[in-house]
Amino acid sequence: MEIHIAKDPAQLSENVAAWISNYILEVLQQQERFTLVLSGGSTPKALFGLLAKEPYSQMIPWERIHFFWGDERAVPFEDDRNNARMAYEVLLDKVPVNPDYIHVMRTDIDPEKSAEEYAAILHKYFGKEATTFDLVLLGMGDDGHTLSLFPGTKVVHEKKAWTNAFFLQAQDMYRITLTAPVVNKAAAVLFMATGAGKAITLKNVIQGTFDAEKYPSQLIRPENGELHWFVDEAAAAAME
Repeated sequence: MEIHIAKDPAQLSENVAAWISNYILEVLQQQERFTLVLSGGSTPKALFGLLAKEPYSQMIPWERIHFFWGDERAVPFEDDRNNARMAYEVLLDKVPVNPDYIHVMRTDIDPEKSAEEYAAILHKYFGKEATTFDLVLLGMGDDGHTLSLFPGTKVVHEKKAWTNAFFLQAQDMYRITLTAPVVNKAAAVLFMATGAGKAITLKNVIQGTFDAEKYPSQLIRPENGELHWFVDEAAAAAME
């Protein structure tokens, strides 16, 4: 695990954009495609905005990237809360991507059916390979959740299935999500966390006793891949 500390959220976004672009270029020297999992939230939104501008819009071979999502709220694509919509508006509509390589989690069908369809896409992509995605971008909530793996939910204990859909009582909505087993087979996972509100949780996730029921972000530990935490000084304040 590597921890990268930036002065503030703006600097963190710059650092992540530079790291991602270098990593993509490096991987694409060895293979034809790059598989990237996008995240929702305000921190990734700032990052996507940067990636959509020069120099990254020109540097990155966007047409060779295959896009996936870590999780989705089961709301229509037109809804402001839809993670895919945000990614399209801020990034995907602004760079030369191949539309056939974009795999949204469908919200126009039953959530459980959507999760099944997504799992089928992933198994087709990665089959029996030991590694799944080249890079998974993740955030962490103040409560220690990542993806739609919330404290105290059944999905936290998933050991086999690559996707899951469930009704989240606290938000009165269905969520569709990747699970820890598929993310932990990734070649690299990158968490972004900013703000003082995450400081104690971040300390517990990284330095505390393992308790995934309370801090689901602790579940993400790539089996053979890299794990990077990009955090700002405020989020890192409680760590020793």
